Amino acid sequence: MSGGLLHDETGTQRTLGYVLDLTAGDGSARCRLTVDARHTNRHGALHGGIVACLLDNAMGATGSLSVDDSGLWPMVTLSMTTNFVAAANEGDELTATGRLTGGGRSIRFIDGELRDRVGRLIATATGTFKPLPKERRA
Repeated sequence: MSGGLLHDETGTQRTLGYVLDLTAGDGSARCRLTVDARHTNRHGALHGGIVACLLDNAMGATGSLSVDDSGLWPMVTLSMTTNFVAAANEGDELTATGRLTGGGRSIRFIDGELRDRVGRLIATATGTFKPLPKERRA
């Protein structure tokens, strides 16, 4: 069974207000956020650190879904590269989506995209993720 829609699960989620969506059924997790004033930089655009956070969460949860159907298996981000393509602004509804591209038993390679409601590409990312061993789950 899938983990569903996760709200307020972590301190980061409570602070930023994003929702982690594990319900698509296609092996990809989605991280959704409506940009508000808390998320902007001094220029009024979405802060790049929040872009990276949304992509990291979507990609990590996608890795979790590759280990078990709940999408809750703990993953560690080993590396992540983010490419900023366009600005997002207050009021924009954004979705980061992860896509498993390779790996094996101990490492997952995952790509991510952040898009707005009309499909405009905001950012991309690639990452390497490692599932924690079963005995380290807590």
